Amino acid sequence: MAGLLLNFRNTMILSIAIAILFVVGYGVHAGFGVTFWEATVRWVHVSFGILWIGLLYYFNFVQIRKMPDIPAELKPAISKYIAPEALFWFRYAALATWVAGIVLALLRSFTKTNFFMETITLGFYGGYDRAVDISYSMIGVGMWLATIMFINVWVFIWPNQKIALGLVDADADAKAKAARLATLFSRTNTLLSLPMLTTMAMNQTLFG
Repeated sequence: MAGLLLNFRNTMILSIAIAILFVVGYGVHAGFGVTFWEATVRWVHVSFGILWIGLLYYFNFVQIRKMPDIPAELKPAISKYIAPEALFWFRYAALATWVAGIVLALLRSFTKTNFFMETITLGFYGGYDRAVDISYSMIGVGMWLATIMFINVWVFIWPNQKIALGLVDADADAKAKAARLATLFSRTNTLLSLPMLTTMAMNQTLFG
């Protein structure tokens, strides 16, 4: 068992296999209808979301804050090995989270009429009734915040991080400017993360 756990790939393969077994078990119990697929996509959405936001918090709680304290001769270990790997998982987890979220909203439209349109219009699709549409407004805000965060990752953070880390050719001034921009957009995502997570976590419990 220790040998398995010391191998990251094998650990994840086993974890995914057990999780899929559980997913199939739910399907056998509840049936493999639309609600099952909605639950499955929600699992995918949450799993990748944890990876995405977890890495966002790693960058902001740990790496960015502690980089000034790291001796100059040790910084290349972070910039050449750890940061590029973390950014790979970071950006593709963001992509997978966002895509799964869109698919989930579309699937919910089968059990909640016009769910996708209602959420992306913040409840104003077909007119606004506060008693009914407040739930769409709140989850819709969360979806738009997540979309802004996703765009920030791919349009601003990753392109600037490539420059800052020396993955593309640039002079010292360009690297410094890129590092600052990447940090600003990363901090923007950190700022938006808790409001976004509030809508995602509370809406499902309070409104279903």
